[in-house]
Amino acid sequence: MTAAPTLREIVQPVLGANARTRVESRVPLYTSEFAADPHSAYRAMRQLYGSLVPVWLAPGVPATLVIGYRTGLQILNDPDHFPADPQAWERDIPDECTAKAMLMRRNNAVRTAGEEHARYRKAIVEALAPLDLFAVERAVDRAAERLINAFCEAGTADLRAQYAAPLTFYVMCDLLGLPPAEAEQAWADMAAILDGVAEAGPRFAASLYGVVTAKRAALETSGGAVGDDVVSRLITHPAGLADFEVVEQLALLLGPGTEPTCNTITNTVLLMMTDPRFAGGMLDGSLSIRDAIDEVLYTDTPLMNFCMSYPRQPQLVEGVWLPAHQPVVISMAACNNDPNILPADGERTGNRAHLSWGAGPHQCPAQALAEIIIHRAIGQLLDVAPDIELADPGTVRWRPGAFHRALADLQVVFPAVPSVQLAMPPQLTHNR
Repeated sequence: MTAAPTLREIVQPVLGANARTRVESRVPLYTSEFAADPHSAYRAMRQLYGSLVPVWLAPGVPATLVIGYRTGLQILNDPDHFPADPQAWERDIPDECTAKAMLMRRNNAVRTAGEEHARYRKAIVEALAPLDLFAVERAVDRAAERLINAFCEAGTADLRAQYAAPLTFYVMCDLLGLPPAEAEQAWADMAAILDGVAEAGPRFAASLYGVVTAKRAALETSGGAVGDDVVSRLITHPAGLADFEVVEQLALLLGPGTEPTCNTITNTVLLMMTDPRFAGGMLDGSLSIRDAIDEVLYTDTPLMNFCMSYPRQPQLVEGVWLPAHQPVVISMAACNNDPNILPADGERTGNRAHLSWGAGPHQCPAQALAEIIIHRAIGQLLDVAPDIELADPGTVRWRPGAFHRALADLQVVFPAVPSVQLAMPPQLTHNR
């Protein structure tokens, strides 16, 4: 097993051999060393720079990382000075840059600003609002039953690849209104995108476009009767979204919308298997799955560094000039653990003032939905395999990347059990 990097090893590349200025000593966020121990890196950054840290999001892509809670909250609530539209920034970024694909402008509620953002966000919020929370639970149960039964008799699994990732995706497809065949194809395309297959992105978009055009045609044939699914509500929303705009909102919900949910599930299960507070607390009833999820959202939040904005003019914040048209990235992970806002006794159970769902006009509109999926998925897994353990505690691997806190895999073992039935009949779910 390779030892985790020390604080000195993390600080040294930050400083460089002859670093003299903030610009010359930018911190690379894309390295495996950063992914192995980001919290040590954040502590080093805080000592060197305070709340605003010069970083590299990718080689040659500079940005400012915000690691102070109050500073982050101020910026998140100031869209006039810190808009989320990256158009001016991306003009100077080559297409082959990995960060460009992640941050480029899109016609959705995350990558736009002002009235355009408000239009897309209103459509998403109102399309999600009618979702029946019992229906969400049933969707999780159906997916969990199918996936758990594929590995429960083996007594071993990779919980990321075999459970958390497909579960979150299939549940969202179910709720959005994607037919099973199209959902399977979309899942295959999404997996290929994560594997770096270039043609998978256009194929994924084309698949969603086919769903949207078919749904619109069906709605027109039916005289405009709205189906009980998110796709139909987006198509018929008063915002008048064009087909390509509906596709963009669906891609947001199925891509960036599902990956953090998946990572929260795996990060929480890892915490519950390895932290004695939760292993013991779960048994005696003093701590709950909800407490474990909250702890992860503070410490190993799935989107460590996100909520990008792009000032149109240079902005002076805490005595530091932030350049125009250069990303300002909120580190939710660092802000959540800012010593200036931590309780004196370090106890945070029941405290949900973290920034993991964002804040301000771009705060996650699907928080309640994601929380149900995460809690239900973990609960169903632990009901079937309460004695779950890491297959090899020495091989926990984190995926490198500037933005996420994501396990490469989560290999576990547990006493084998026969196939189970988790999905409750619809007529019983409302009488629990």
